[in-house]
Amino acid sequence: MSAAPRIVVFDIGNVLLRWDMRFLFEKVIADRCELDRFLGEVCTLAWHGELDAGATYADAIADLTARFPAYADIIALYDQRWQETISGPIDGSVAILERLRAAGVRTFAITNFPAEKFDETCALYPFLAGFEGVIVSGRERIVKPSPAIFALFLERFGLAASDCVFIDDNVANIAAARDVGMTALWFETPDKLARDLRALGCLPDASAIAGGQAAG
Repeated sequence: MSAAPRIVVFDIGNVLLRWDMRFLFEKVIADRCELDRFLGEVCTLAWHGELDAGATYADAIADLTARFPAYADIIALYDQRWQETISGPIDGSVAILERLRAAGVRTFAITNFPAEKFDETCALYPFLAGFEGVIVSGRERIVKPSPAIFALFLERFGLAASDCVFIDDNVANIAAARDVGMTALWFETPDKLARDLRALGCLPDASAIAGGQAAG
């Protein structure tokens, strides 16, 4: 049998934090049909992807406002109130992250995330600051599932793909991680993630961690 991966690499959005553009815009567009049209035609996931890929908020919002001037005030909220696209942490996942850290497992992150919003998000959710290293797509101008972002991660932190288990909620990102040689887990629920990590030998029982800390 091959050795268990020794490093756990997390995605952030919808693995550790609940994220959806709808969380913000449903507060300002009451009509469900109009909201669906707005998200499907104006502030789309593809447009948000430009921010993940390194576009500035000033440029992205100016461009979208020029195309949809009737929505100028609402589009501007995507910068002014961006943190409202996050409804909070996924507690079960954060608990797993903390158990891994308590057991001495090295933890990293690779995230598709706008560069301008990452530091303020870390300040609001301090567990994000505990990673040994993070690759933020908006800073690198490379987004998952590009193989280049995984290659950059391994090179920058001097890691072997075979030592890493990668967790993501997007199946294309999972496939890309496997293509570079990582073990990859598709995130669905914290309970399933815990089972998958235990099966890999990465996640000890909480009682074992507590016992080890008490003995120390």
